[in-house]
Amino acid sequence: MMSLNRYRLDNLADKGHHSAQLALRLLHHPDRLLSTILLGNNVANLTAASIASVIALRTYGEAAIAVSGFLLTFVVLVFAEVGPKTLAASHPERVAFAAAYPLFGLQKLFYDWIPIIRLVNILGTGLLRPFGIVPRKAPTSLDTDELRIAVRDSEAHLSRQHRDILLRILELESMTVDDVMLPRTDIEAIDLEDDWDDIVEQLATSHHTRIPVYRGSMDHVVGVLHLRKVLHLSRTSHFNCESLEKMIRPPYFIPEGSNLMQQLLNLQSHRRHFGLVVDEYGDLKGLVTVEEILEEIVGEFTNEPGVERHAHSRADGSYVVKGNANIRDLNRKFGWNLPTNGPKTLNGLILETMESIPEPGTSILLDHYAIEIMQTRGTGVSVVKIHPREVVRQL
Repeated sequence: MMSLNRYRLDNLADKGHHSAQLALRLLHHPDRLLSTILLGNNVANLTAASIASVIALRTYGEAAIAVSGFLLTFVVLVFAEVGPKTLAASHPERVAFAAAYPLFGLQKLFYDWIPIIRLVNILGTGLLRPFGIVPRKAPTSLDTDELRIAVRDSEAHLSRQHRDILLRILELESMTVDDVMLPRTDIEAIDLEDDWDDIVEQLATSHHTRIPVYRGSMDHVVGVLHLRKVLHLSRTSHFNCESLEKMIRPPYFIPEGSNLMQQLLNLQSHRRHFGLVVDEYGDLKGLVTVEEILEEIVGEFTNEPGVERHAHSRADGSYVVKGNANIRDLNRKFGWNLPTNGPKTLNGLILETMESIPEPGTSILLDHYAIEIMQTRGTGVSVVKIHPREVVRQL
């Protein structure tokens, strides 16, 4: 009974399995169930001991009582304890479902009609109370870490792909929007103060359906433009900057450092496809899309270039990587284990480690990864060459 999978038991009970429903009712009160089992166990063992003593005494005299006790102990251990209980633990459902009926009847008899079990429970719990021990029901719910272990151990029932998806969903709880956001420098946006011809050219060549719109500086975002609606407007004679501004939808802002799972739910409730991440001063930090969050769960499902545009492999086993590459994307794509609990980009990780902007040609060993600085710009590292762990060991 105690070896039953409670979640499978709940599932069978919901489907109308009568034996599972009965077993679930018994397990709702484990103290009564244990008292019923122990009552029957002790009655059987003590009765067997009494009968064995009587037979030994009448047959061989008083000297045989001790021998009969040892023999009975061996018989009970093998044939009534170890053997049957090992078999029951190996096939818990088959045994428990069959035993649920007599156990339920015995519990009904000795708890409700002849309250022996109730009296035993009262005396047993009363004996523990002076020591500050109060019986409580064992928790049946799982926390996030326990659920993660349960998913990892479900190889026999879930495919690897399904297990990976479930584990990634659980990981969202510990992730923030900073982990997946597109940095400010990579955001494609429209400046309303540009020449009208430049704006039209940008609208015509954009690969996105929705584009942020700002005025003068990206810290002054005025809204979001839906290009499909612009396409319809461009066919009319009233296509100008004023009519374009009327089609701008208010932006949706997200505080930096906010929980990724919560923001996914917020984007869903506001029916938004992306949000603009801002810091405590209101300055734009990046952009988070629903697609990016979903790709954290199911992996990349588009043909658009992702990590490939930031990293290229070389014949010697090394990789040339841009400094603005996302560390989580690199780890997931190449199976690396670069630290992700600090900066989110490779440039940020290098600057945090070296505490200065390095010169080209500088090499560092970061978590067993040999990193060579190839190009720098005024404010950081632009291109590096990374030797993964396997290559470092060979060197």
